Amino acid sequence: MSLFYRLAYRVGFTPWERADVSRGAHFDALLESVPGPGRALDVGCGSGELSIRLARRGWDVTGIDNVPAAVELAMVAAEQAGVDVRFVEGDVTAMADRVGSDYGLIVDFGCFHGLSDSERAAYRRQLDRVSSPDATFLMFAFESRFRGPLPRGVDLAEIEQIFSGWSVVEEVSVRVGFHSKWYRLVRRRHVP
Repeated sequence: MSLFYRLAYRVGFTPWERADVSRGAHFDALLESVPGPGRALDVGCGSGELSIRLARRGWDVTGIDNVPAAVELAMVAAEQAGVDVRFVEGDVTAMADRVGSDYGLIVDFGCFHGLSDSERAAYRRQLDRVSSPDATFLMFAFESRFRGPLPRGVDLAEIEQIFSGWSVVEEVSVRVGFHSKWYRLVRRRHVP
């Protein structure tokens, strides 16, 4: 999938960047239930729309994406918006060493749902490394019924299995040409 995104940004074919209907009101409503502002990580940040949105609300934001062109677009967009966001080029399956830790909010708009099984396992391990003990994770994903050139998607059962140690506390269905959902997860505190 990474090669596809690199080529897509190179030629300017990025329809997910214009999917504001799924980011806008739904994202803002979910964000109302998140304690903060604090430190936020935008995983697979693309051109930085959600990173900028968070920074405008007072969050200390880092965005990570493995597509150099996307990171460059995000830097320019943040500068034009007059907000301070740290953008990092890197692989989300090995992100902790690039972005640090102790994030109270992690946001993923369509990154996880396109990963392979091994990438999903690595992403999950990294999520635990970067998040604070009481973190919130907001994830937008296609439902798993999609195939073909689209990301494979994910369903609630897979999310609950993969993200053990986290609780799904909210699902918001979104129809943007495809069936998709926002999920709000909170990290369960480890009791020794």
